[in-house]
Amino acid sequence: MASKEILLLVLCWGLVVLATTSFGANVTYDHRAVVIGGKRRVLISGSIHYPRSTPEMWPDLIQKSKDGGLDVIETYVFWNLHEPVRNQYNFEGRYDLVKFVKLVAEAGLYVHLRIGPYVCAEWNYGGFPLWLHFIPGIQFRTDNEPFKAEMQRFTAKIVDMMKQEKLYASQGGPIILSQIENEYGNIDSAYGAAGKSYIKWAAGMALSLDTGVPWVMCQQSDAPDPIINTCNGFYCDQFTPNSNNKPKMWTENWSGWFLSFGGAVPYRPVEDLAFAVARFFQRGGTFQNYYMYHGGTNFDRTSGGPFISTSYDYDAPLDEYGLIRQPKWGHLKDLHKAIKLCEAALVATDPTYPSLGPNLEATVYKTGSGLCSAFLANIGTNSDVTVKFNGNSYLLPAWSVSILPDCKNVVFNTAKINSVTLVPSFSRQSLQVAADSSDAIGSGWSYINEPVGISKDDAFTKPGLLEQIKTTADQSDYLWYSLSTNIKADEPLLEDGSKTVLHVQSLGHALHAFINGKLVAFAGSGYGSSSNAKVTVDFPIALAPGKNTFDLLSLTVGLQNYGAFYEKTGAGITGPVQLKGSGNGTNIDLSSQQWTYQTGLKGEELNFPSGSSTQWDSKSTLPKLQPLVWYKTTFDAPAGSEPVAIDFTGMGKGEAWVNGQSIGRYWPTYVSQNGGCTDPCNYRGAYSSNKCLKNCGKPSQSLYHVPRSWLKSSGNTLVLFEEIGGDPTKISFVTKQLGSSLCSHVTDSHPLPVDMWGSDSKIQRKPGPVLSLECPNPNQVISSIKFASFGTPLGTCGSFSRGRCSSARSLSVVRQACVGSKSCSIGVSVNTFGDPCKGVMKSLAVEASCT
Repeated sequence: MASKEILLLVLCWGLVVLATTSFGANVTYDHRAVVIGGKRRVLISGSIHYPRSTPEMWPDLIQKSKDGGLDVIETYVFWNLHEPVRNQYNFEGRYDLVKFVKLVAEAGLYVHLRIGPYVCAEWNYGGFPLWLHFIPGIQFRTDNEPFKAEMQRFTAKIVDMMKQEKLYASQGGPIILSQIENEYGNIDSAYGAAGKSYIKWAAGMALSLDTGVPWVMCQQSDAPDPIINTCNGFYCDQFTPNSNNKPKMWTENWSGWFLSFGGAVPYRPVEDLAFAVARFFQRGGTFQNYYMYHGGTNFDRTSGGPFISTSYDYDAPLDEYGLIRQPKWGHLKDLHKAIKLCEAALVATDPTYPSLGPNLEATVYKTGSGLCSAFLANIGTNSDVTVKFNGNSYLLPAWSVSILPDCKNVVFNTAKINSVTLVPSFSRQSLQVAADSSDAIGSGWSYINEPVGISKDDAFTKPGLLEQIKTTADQSDYLWYSLSTNIKADEPLLEDGSKTVLHVQSLGHALHAFINGKLVAFAGSGYGSSSNAKVTVDFPIALAPGKNTFDLLSLTVGLQNYGAFYEKTGAGITGPVQLKGSGNGTNIDLSSQQWTYQTGLKGEELNFPSGSSTQWDSKSTLPKLQPLVWYKTTFDAPAGSEPVAIDFTGMGKGEAWVNGQSIGRYWPTYVSQNGGCTDPCNYRGAYSSNKCLKNCGKPSQSLYHVPRSWLKSSGNTLVLFEEIGGDPTKISFVTKQLGSSLCSHVTDSHPLPVDMWGSDSKIQRKPGPVLSLECPNPNQVISSIKFASFGTPLGTCGSFSRGRCSSARSLSVVRQACVGSKSCSIGVSVNTFGDPCKGVMKSLAVEASCT
């Protein structure tokens, strides 16, 4: 293609992007689309939750989203962060919602503000502040006056903040949509008539706030007019709004799935994700949002569930650390460009559906003025099919969609990836002190033992066993249940040969049992799981005549965030607690005795996480593999600017703080089951959250993100609280880079890269498929070619191998085209490599290194 023609296409694409930067327009909608400034728009959106990253990360995340082809950034508003105490607000740092919205505007993108204020989001308590729980007579998310008063007060607070900063589109700002409530339709039947009247009230309340932009309700088929009801799910192509006057909108397209402690790592192949997006736009959709585009990190104790991991990576196009995940980011970027090439036709008319045959679907958007765009889909899962459309033949791979912006030429197929694959690499640096090394990060460990049992002045005694959340108000993960009782010398439990068992039943989420100050040997801890938080344990114990002390440490791992009446889901040891003599049938129930309770740890009360206490012991032998120990060290930040994580291999379970800021709960000893992983995973066929799993039989999470902005160049403080026992000298720093190794695999039936495609037939060129490589960092060049084969290569990035035929010229051609350059492009055809096996579909696979 001539250089001036390429420039023309780039300028045309630039105009599409710049179209999103004009704020101050009236926002409405009709049956086809959201209408901005009188123009229907095809809008591609992505979720970024501001508190799951840092203000220092926000500009880069937003820019990468824009570079990936997004028009809109979608975020929830997190009530429990902003109002942790009633009428006391926090909008600072990671919670600076206004700053986040303004940064999105500065990048020229729109905002969809999902106020809720119930958010779900695998977030602690679904985003509700715990103080709501204690308002007399309250019942969440139903026609309940105390709840509605608080919900309206907070919603109005957020709307007023946005208005004061002139952030709604009606004021010249970037916010084009707002959401009230969230996925209530999934559970509203449990609330009966009160649920129906609540939804009507919520809609009316939202409209009364006069934002000047449309409101939506997701998963709410009876959303009252003019509220737009929208779809959430892995696929929404079959969704239909509840009115012919409302556009088809997809507020949550799940780009992957969340990780739970004890679970394998879910991922979603980009071929399937792209298929879902293309099908949605094919069947009349005009607004689609990735949940998540960047997932981020559940810092502090913000993860919900229970048992949601600290990582909220979500297999999103931007990974937890903000790095581009390839090929997912690049393939979706190409998809977005292809869809935008169809925008004029998509918004101008309604689709028609010419028949192609079983499991095949053609959709055409054609206007009287000559605009025409088409989508061809093969929704079968087994066979590629060649179809006839408008007199031409098209090969449709199984479970794929081809996009034809001019109803003639294929610019994109969801199953054919032109983007590179980047293999991330990790560099490790030990925290352990090396006396003979000036490069050691750690400056030595010190420690403080957390007392077993009751140690705080605010402890109290009550008969019976108390539910944990009502007792702690979630001020801490921890609640001590302590009891001292006398065992007589002639007690049958002490008879020779009798084996005493301590039986404990808990609503969850975990517990540690200490008898006479010692963690019960071998089996002193019990854990629930994401599928069943309850814990029932039988600890073998040894009792002594006289006074025996039972100290049970109950803990939560994020509070329930989803379901009807979820606020009533309890936690903690509710009993029974019993002593059982397995040898003689003796049973003593301790449940109704006088128990002493302590919310939280002594170290929390004394602010050990800050590292500033004078109690740290650095002279005694460092205790290892012992429960209830606080550890502290100082360290220098790893060199460079790459994202930083701590590998907690060697530790048990606890929480970690860097320079006083919590990086979240760590739990590397909770290992996923051995079976069920599918890596690689067949993208063909309907995706579900357990279809594609990896990391089976390994810790659910070993690496924990430490934002660079939290680090100083030297003199950083790391504090750990270890519950069950670990060795802090084994942990290490990890920096993550976009790998020096990059790959691409392109067949000779791939479409021309979308960047090289033009809708004007006069400048259209058909040089054939092209394989392109580009080093991820601007100061890198392609230094070597690890693998190159044109023919029938096999395998995936990092494990390519030659198939039954391969051109002898493969390596030399690729080396000549690429080595020494930051990027290169190679035609995938016999004209470039010769024909090593005639009559066979061929492809080019390349793995290269950048330095």
